[in-house]
Amino acid sequence: MLDANFWQDKAKSQKILKEKKLFEDLIDSYEDSTNQLKDLDDLYLLAVDENNVSVKKDIFENIVDLKSAVKKNEIKCFLSNEADSLDCYVEIHAGAGGTESQDWADMLRRMYMKWSDNKKYKFDLISEHKGEEAGIKSSTIKIQGNYVFGWLKKESGIHRLVRISPFDSGARRHTSFASVWVYPVVDENLNIEISDKDLRIDTYRSSGAGGQHVNTTDSAVRITHLPSKIVVQCQNERSQHKNKETCMNMLKARLYDFEMKKKEKLNQNNEASKAEIGWGHQIRSYVLQPYRLIKDNRTNYESTSPEKVLDGDLDAFLEQSLYQVK
Repeated sequence: MLDANFWQDKAKSQKILKEKKLFEDLIDSYEDSTNQLKDLDDLYLLAVDENNVSVKKDIFENIVDLKSAVKKNEIKCFLSNEADSLDCYVEIHAGAGGTESQDWADMLRRMYMKWSDNKKYKFDLISEHKGEEAGIKSSTIKIQGNYVFGWLKKESGIHRLVRISPFDSGARRHTSFASVWVYPVVDENLNIEISDKDLRIDTYRSSGAGGQHVNTTDSAVRITHLPSKIVVQCQNERSQHKNKETCMNMLKARLYDFEMKKKEKLNQNNEASKAEIGWGHQIRSYVLQPYRLIKDNRTNYESTSPEKVLDGDLDAFLEQSLYQVK
């Protein structure tokens, strides 16, 4: 029986309903897999009695499919941390290297957008600083969907690209770096104390889409939290007030994420690592030339189809990283 005030707190009720659906899906899938396994077992005994090789072959093929379904449910069980059910922000910064790294940062952003499309998740562009010639210097997108943060939380880190540069007339091989930072979208009513004296608020002219009005007024907002040196920015709204409101929500999310990692003893001074986007820090390498390979340096999982991964086929890498979440 629901509490009479259940629907009054929209954020809390939505969170509970998300969790309820996850558990219902897991239970339904478990019961379905159990029934399928029992049916296959009965069928196998009949096939053995009749020495029916064709039926045995079909049974083994069905077992492979069943194992795949069970594995997916097992992975869902890892999405049980406090913030896993939340939406998330994905913040991308180009490393040193000018146009090369800025183009790589744009490729990464497209990868996460394509992944969101494949999952039927909604995403919004929050901020964007374009590169001089191509790509982006930095960008933040907001992704909304079931357990988005849980799926993407291990994507934070340095991503390395090796390829023949399309910007080099000598067709030489270049190595580029970009950082990815994923943090949850927290409830606007979450009580996180932020003192005005700890903030520096800057306004500037937007360089992104949004029409003539956006580009001719100082509607974009950048907020720096002085004690933590966390910087957030937003330019996707025409209203400076709305951009400031979005920035404050992002800042609350960043501070929440910071405290959450401290509690879990996973705080590895991410802000310091972001300052050095280069060798020795990468979590994943994407090699397009002279051979084609994507390798995750934490799980050792590999793919020889980088074009599929860059088109948003990320699930195998995300699943492997979830197995390592403690």
